[in-house]
Amino acid sequence: MAPLVFKDEHARAMEGMAGTRTGQSCPCLFFDFSVGQWSFHAPTCELSDSGLRREPLLQMDTAQHGHEPVLLNEAMELLSPQSGDIVLDCTTGRAGHALALAGKIGANGTLLCLDVDPVNLTFAKQRLDNAGPTCRFFQANFAQLPDVLDAAEIPAVDVILADLGVSTNQMLSEQYGLSFTHDGPLDMRLDPQLDRTAADLVNDLPEKDLADLIFQNAEERYSRRIARNIVQARKLKRIATTAELARLVRACLPPARFGQIDPATRTFQAIRMEVNHELDNLAELLKVAPGRLKPGGRIGIISFHSGEDRLVKQEFRQWAADGKCDVLTSKPVVPTEFEMTSNPRSRSAKLRVARLRMEEKQAW
Repeated sequence: MAPLVFKDEHARAMEGMAGTRTGQSCPCLFFDFSVGQWSFHAPTCELSDSGLRREPLLQMDTAQHGHEPVLLNEAMELLSPQSGDIVLDCTTGRAGHALALAGKIGANGTLLCLDVDPVNLTFAKQRLDNAGPTCRFFQANFAQLPDVLDAAEIPAVDVILADLGVSTNQMLSEQYGLSFTHDGPLDMRLDPQLDRTAADLVNDLPEKDLADLIFQNAEERYSRRIARNIVQARKLKRIATTAELARLVRACLPPARFGQIDPATRTFQAIRMEVNHELDNLAELLKVAPGRLKPGGRIGIISFHSGEDRLVKQEFRQWAADGKCDVLTSKPVVPTEFEMTSNPRSRSAKLRVARLRMEEKQAW
């Protein structure tokens, strides 16, 4: 069967849903595929029965590998991975960036692949099989970067890349509960080990807290109206599906005009960010990453949300002010017109890159 093709209206509606693959910063479970069958590094917890229950999509409105990496050429140029480098892909996803990184570092390099989603991590392992470098795979959040590197017995790396965008296969699968265009359980967890789902949040948060969350995470000006409508509806029955939540949000907002995003976009984004602790985990990554870079090492972060980009910009500027790094992107790098046309979900992407100075590394 020929693959389905995105309609631009569909892609535009999903564009605002772009965000992170992060999960909760908590005691982590590492899957290290580098030695035979999966070798488990489990410092404080064991794999639950549901940890690998998600089924991959049987059919996706996207490329065969399930996701198109954004700003790929720009990231490779600015991060400049070299033969023999040790590279950490914090958000491996469907291995789009990882494949390009593997080609740059070659057989003498080492590629460490992190992701909180076991389905995507398994797919990435298959896709990177025989890619060239030594590849090691860890189911972990990038906020747990020091634990991962300690488990891998690697003190520092040459390159760190984090692409904070949700994979297209995650967006299109009703099992994740991320999309308002596909009805499914109101879940939104990218890491199946997380305890709290979007349904828990929507049905349990007090009205004021829910309104504040929607406004702070997504700058939704109708946040109080939306929260009031949700609270009134949940008094009658628990809100359990993405379609139910989308209808509640749309019912109290002006209809979208041609070219505008779906009215439910920002609310879904805000709730997903809270469920997965996305901004907190990004802040933790920015805190710990420089201490695990080699002198001259580069870190690149691709963000899709103004709150994410603001965090990265401010932290990079502080590092530069402290004399610890050089910021290689005075302004964020954005997709070309060609990329935005061919991959509409890339439209809100911004790449920032910093390089640790070559002098003896200072304590972070």
